[in-house]
Amino acid sequence: MGYTMQPDPDKTAKAYGKELNISPKKSVEVCRMLRNKDAEAALNILDQIIAKERAVPYRKHKKSIAHQKGTGPGGYPIKVAKKIKYLIEEAQSNAEDKGLDADEMKIIALSAHRGEVTKSRRPRAQGRSTPFYRRTTNIEIILEEKED
Repeated sequence: MGYTMQPDPDKTAKAYGKELNISPKKSVEVCRMLRNKDAEAALNILDQIIAKERAVPYRKHKKSIAHQKGTGPGGYPIKVAKKIKYLIEEAQSNAEDKGLDADEMKIIALSAHRGEVTKSRRPRAQGRSTPFYRRTTNIEIILEEKED
């Protein structure tokens, strides 16, 4: 398991979500929205997405996507928001274990990558000869303590 960058371990905390059952395309859009924000601000944004008060603007994967009020093409990826919120809280917990101030953290790296395609556990046959595949996503997050 490798991260996209290797920051100073004394000032940073990391978390990694492996083979999550969420959409890779929606994960990319949410990660783009939250990158370089404070951790607490990112958690507030994710709460607004879960409550459907704020839409995520889709920049790359926007074909046949409805426009949302104030954002253009976008949506409310609730399942993705819940998983990313859990990972941010996990990274904050890792920061507290290292002795860093979890409230004064900034997201310096947040990226989503396609995971392995897995077979679903539910039966699919009924005359079809192919298995039912499910896409997964790997998400990595690195928090860094803000400098005063």
